[in-house]
Amino acid sequence: MSANKWIRIYYNKMVESIAFYPALIATGFLGLSWAMLVLDFSPFGKELKSSLSWLSLKDAGTARTIISTVAGAIISLTVFSFSMVMIVLNQAASQMSNRVLTSMIENRFQQVILGIYIGTIVYALFLLSTIRDISSGIYVPALSIYLLIVLTVIDIFLFIYFLDYVTQTVKYETVINRVRNHTFKIMESEFREVAREEPTWLNLPSALITSQKSDYFQGFNESKLLELTEKYQVKVNFLYRKGDFVIKGTPCMQVFGKGKTDGDMLKNIADCADFYTGQPIDKNADYGFRQLAEIAIKALSPGINDPGTAVLALHALFALLECRLYKQLPNFSETQKGEATIFLPTSDFVEVFENCLQPIWKYGKEDDYIQTTFLKMLNQINQKDHRNTYESLFASWLKKVQQHRDANALEN
Repeated sequence: MSANKWIRIYYNKMVESIAFYPALIATGFLGLSWAMLVLDFSPFGKELKSSLSWLSLKDAGTARTIISTVAGAIISLTVFSFSMVMIVLNQAASQMSNRVLTSMIENRFQQVILGIYIGTIVYALFLLSTIRDISSGIYVPALSIYLLIVLTVIDIFLFIYFLDYVTQTVKYETVINRVRNHTFKIMESEFREVAREEPTWLNLPSALITSQKSDYFQGFNESKLLELTEKYQVKVNFLYRKGDFVIKGTPCMQVFGKGKTDGDMLKNIADCADFYTGQPIDKNADYGFRQLAEIAIKALSPGINDPGTAVLALHALFALLECRLYKQLPNFSETQKGEATIFLPTSDFVEVFENCLQPIWKYGKEDDYIQTTFLKMLNQINQKDHRNTYESLFASWLKKVQQHRDANALEN
């Protein structure tokens, strides 16, 4: 694995980590503490403290007590807040799906709150190390300590809001709406109304590239690969869709070109493909559909038996499916000259529709609530198909659901 590829993969993992924003914010607070100390010990700071008596804090012992108390209190708040987050994540994993944890961990608001807590602790501990026993008191960083008190008050109000936010986060509808909105945002930015086409270069000589490791294919470095296809005058076909698991040594890419393919060229092209574990919706909107389907299936399991949550997930799924009726990811990537040189197979509407809804129907078809929801949603999405592209698909599903509903009614 090349250094660039290693950096790209681990950068993606680092950004998705719950510790990413807290670490950045804590570093910012460390810089703030340094700036405040510079101000405190500058001629302007000394003059300001001398002219305003209420800003004077000449007793080093009092200063240490204030800072120590604040640091201990914020550490307690941080531990409690992290514990609440862990409880929420555990509940979401056990009652909905492990796959939704990624979207919850990536929640920027809770990361910012935790970052402010940690930053305040870093700020307080850094201040504590600068207290000096000077009789004039001029080297006690009074301005910095008063700012610490202000930050502590802000932290307390943030904690109160954080309590309310976390209790809302654990609600099923909140998790489902977050996955739905995240998926919709990715579809809106990446999906287009394009016709499905096949590459025109399949008759050219080709060479296969095998997977470098056993893992999930998450995409590729598009700009770099387009640059390589122009440089070597080749075309590249990916043999698997995003999200597919590929075993090490399995052919995953095919390089077409009239010229001779050498080892260095194939290695450079292979390094553009990314294989790592996870289901980041940012990389693949299909993950959002899968997560909603898994939430519905988990809710219909005998251990949970919550058809209401399954219905919420179904509503979100049909809303996303409606957005995808005539849109899909473009199969081709083009160079700056407008030449298509990369082909990536993508899932179509029928495949996503069947893969998501068939397991939900299998688990919940005996529930009247699920039957009614399927009928209503299928009728609505059928009406939205004004081009009648999927008329037979929707008709077969409506017939299947209605027949099962009628059979259940006769039995009862």
